[in-house]
Amino acid sequence: MDPRFDDTTSTGTLAGFGPPTERFETSRREPPTWLQEARSGLSGPGRYVAYEQDGEVKVVPVSREWTRIGRSLAADIRFDDATVSRRHALIAVEEHGVRVLDDRSLNGIQVNGRRVEWSPLADGDEILIGRHTVYFMDTTKVTSPAEPAAVHE
Repeated sequence: MDPRFDDTTSTGTLAGFGPPTERFETSRREPPTWLQEARSGLSGPGRYVAYEQDGEVKVVPVSREWTRIGRSLAADIRFDDATVSRRHALIAVEEHGVRVLDDRSLNGIQVNGRRVEWSPLADGDEILIGRHTVYFMDTTKVTSPAEPAAVHE
C-alpha cells in the first residue's frame, strides 16, 4: 500500500465533505405578482398548485389523494422539459395535511430553497421541480370573526 494513503487516524470523511462549518439560512424569494392575482381568482376554499408555463398562469386543484408532477403524459401537472423526470414528485393529501414527496427524480425537489426528500406544505410554499417553480396555496383554513361570548347571569 502506498504510504501517502495509509492514514490510520482518518475518520472516513473526505476533506471538504464533512459537516458544514457555516450555517446557510434559506429564505423565500418574493412571490411573483401573478400569484396574488391567481389567488384572488380562486372559485372557493381549497388546496391548489399555481405555476406559470409558456406565459400562461395555471392553477390546478389538489383535491385527490395524489397529484403527480412530471414529464410523463400520465402526470397531473406536466412539464415537457429535460430537467423534470417522468415521475418527478407527488403531492399527497393526508389526514393531517398535505406534503410533497420526491418520486425518485434525478434532479430532486426543493421547498422554499431547501432540497428535501419530502416536506409538509403550507400556504405560500415554493416548490422547485427541475427548473420550474410551483406555488402551493391552501385556502381551506378560512378564519371567521369571533362570535360574541354568551353572558350567563
